[in-house]
Amino acid sequence: MKIIVAIGLNILLVVALAYWLRRQARASALGKVLLPALVLRLLAGAAACLALTSDAAYFQFWGKLLNAQLWDNPGAWLQTLLGEEFHGYGEKLIFHGFSNTFFIIKLLSVLNLGSLGNTLLNGAYLSLFSFIGSWQLVRAVEIALPRVPAGAAAVAWLAWPSVVYWSSGITKESLLVGSGAWLTALVVGWLYGGQPVRPVGIAGALLLAWLHFKMRFFFAGLLLGGLASLVVVHTLQQFFGRARHWLVQLAIILVVLAGGMRVAAEVIPVLRLNKFTNQLSHNYNQLVRASRTRPHIEYDNLKPTVESILSHTPKAIVSTITRPWLGEDKQLLYIVAGLENLALLLLIGVALVALARRRPGYLPFALVVVLVLYCLALAALLGLSTPNLGTLNRYRAVLLPYLVFLLLQNDYAARWLPRFRTELPPAAR
Repeated sequence: MKIIVAIGLNILLVVALAYWLRRQARASALGKVLLPALVLRLLAGAAACLALTSDAAYFQFWGKLLNAQLWDNPGAWLQTLLGEEFHGYGEKLIFHGFSNTFFIIKLLSVLNLGSLGNTLLNGAYLSLFSFIGSWQLVRAVEIALPRVPAGAAAVAWLAWPSVVYWSSGITKESLLVGSGAWLTALVVGWLYGGQPVRPVGIAGALLLAWLHFKMRFFFAGLLLGGLASLVVVHTLQQFFGRARHWLVQLAIILVVLAGGMRVAAEVIPVLRLNKFTNQLSHNYNQLVRASRTRPHIEYDNLKPTVESILSHTPKAIVSTITRPWLGEDKQLLYIVAGLENLALLLLIGVALVALARRRPGYLPFALVVVLVLYCLALAALLGLSTPNLGTLNRYRAVLLPYLVFLLLQNDYAARWLPRFRTELPPAAR
């Protein structure tokens, strides 16, 4: 019975994927890169599964046990799904609060219906979700923002090395990158592409927001706050002409974000300022002690106060974006990351020149502000809480595509990008 279910589910998946790929390839000027990008993501997922991390192995072990419970006692599995504990087969697992680890284990228990617990297949499923979510945002930029170089989003979400690798396989980043990109794609399509807001789209956005929140609620709060501020700016611009002025747009975004942070702190106690700074300091001190023999970021006298956090924020942002430096460590991971960081520094330099010469690109001002604030805030959060550079390199894969996209869409960087014809093929007209 298990084999029949698995075969049926995989046949449905392959048929649906083939249909989707055919439609997307015909409809997009980027169609020629669709299949190679998908193969690249799946190969990256396979590589990640062959070099399985301890976290991924942990997810797999417990996912199989929960899947066994699903087959043996669906009622008990449903209780596990809705609760925070698992008991069975001589094992127990107990979590409290916002556990993204337990969430991905529950998800794997469902995916195991199709994979039968096979690591490579589970990695392929999550890689596929990450790819489809990323492609949705690439397409949204292509359709809604036609003056923006089509290759900028394609490189950022489909080809940037660490983004492709860390958002593939059995990782939380696969779900984070896919859900965040897909949710952003919906908002971009609604606000800038004139896409109708239908109930199914709203339901999909809520589901993606929930998934993003379940994986890492700090990350989700930053992204959801930014997207909400875009909606407010766009809505006010429909009624007040002055809301189109860049200073007014900036003020609206800052007010919405500040208000959102205040409300979130009242709803979620861990986001209250004193608890947040204490947790940030605790995470840093705990991880820096475990990273003494490995490349890491070190802050002088970091304290759990707002003043201390703010004073170290610039270093955290710079470190998140630029470290590890080339030559900081001889391990392959650090060498590749160092080369990637050199490329980032080059792109930052080009972007600054383009900005100085008033050729920054054609992204809407409010969208640029939101993406810049998102990248800076997430870089600060990661740099302050994750001093280990190996772990930081994986975590920052969530912010990198947004940063790379911003850096590639100016007039100078666009010259390096592959040219895609803007007119669609006859079959898509």
